[in-house]
Amino acid sequence: MIVTIGMKAFNEEKHIAAALSSAIKAVQPFGGDVVLADSGSTDRTIEIARNFPVRIVQLANPSERSCGAGAQLAFQHARGKYFYLMDGDMVIDPGFFPAAIAFLDAHPEIAGVGGEVRDVNVSNQEFEIRANEMLKDKAWRPGIVDRLDCGGLYRVSALQEIGYFADRNLHAFEEFDLAARLQSRGWKLARIDRLAVEHYGHRTDGYKLLWRRIRTGYSGGAGEVLRGAVGRDHLPIVLRRLGHVRNGLAVMAWWAMLLVLPFLALSGPAKAGLFLVLLLGPVAALAVRRSSLNLGFYSFVSWNALALGLVTGFFRKRVSPEQPLAALILSSPDELKSPA
Repeated sequence: MIVTIGMKAFNEEKHIAAALSSAIKAVQPFGGDVVLADSGSTDRTIEIARNFPVRIVQLANPSERSCGAGAQLAFQHARGKYFYLMDGDMVIDPGFFPAAIAFLDAHPEIAGVGGEVRDVNVSNQEFEIRANEMLKDKAWRPGIVDRLDCGGLYRVSALQEIGYFADRNLHAFEEFDLAARLQSRGWKLARIDRLAVEHYGHRTDGYKLLWRRIRTGYSGGAGEVLRGAVGRDHLPIVLRRLGHVRNGLAVMAWWAMLLVLPFLALSGPAKAGLFLVLLLGPVAALAVRRSSLNLGFYSFVSWNALALGLVTGFFRKRVSPEQPLAALILSSPDELKSPA
């Protein structure tokens, strides 16, 4: 078997049929298979998925749910020479795999290859910001990149070399962490000029989505990545490239300056002026960066949530990322059905 698509999902009943249909079509020319790794969906995700010829595995312990756990669960059940991870709200382009496999075969130093990620939903603040950043960030352009956000096709041999695919402790940034661990072993990553997936994402208001991520632990992802890198070869890469760590530390420094300001030996007007500069300066700077006051204020709130998460994530309890995740097999190959 050449390729396995691992699809992680949690309550994706609106998108799962389209996602599975596209995945099955993509692996058919290669005799590949699809593994749906469900994190304990309570909607119709599993019911719909049972109508497709895919293997369905589910976290045995829903309390272990995280982005990293879902990705690692899918990899634990992979069979192919290559492994591709996608979300249950994505649709993969069938033309990506032939180009990606040919690229990996021609470049043995490359551990993983991604393509263009097309965000269909940019209706909230976060996805609008990401769409704008994708136009400027080199990690989204064809060529050698430092990470493969939103999925990539990986050599299983390279993944086995680093011990595990995704850190089960991570609530976010699991693809960045994977890239850092691969690069610390000398592997490279690349993007090719081919459409890989269309991503439909959340249609929730940005602030509601941000609050959900605080409640679910997602906002602590950067702190979890940093904690997991302490004492490991990839720590320098994390410190150098994970901008969320720098942004979180900058917010902490900003709060420290606000707290220290009342104790400075300054005149009343000078102190008030400095307070206004400190208070309004970050919002103004982010508004200029985002070319929008609305997006600038959202970034300001998001960065504060990130700073809090950097602390809570760093001190969150961890288990060994190499420890296998217990799973329930909901659909075995002998029970597969034809697509509805």
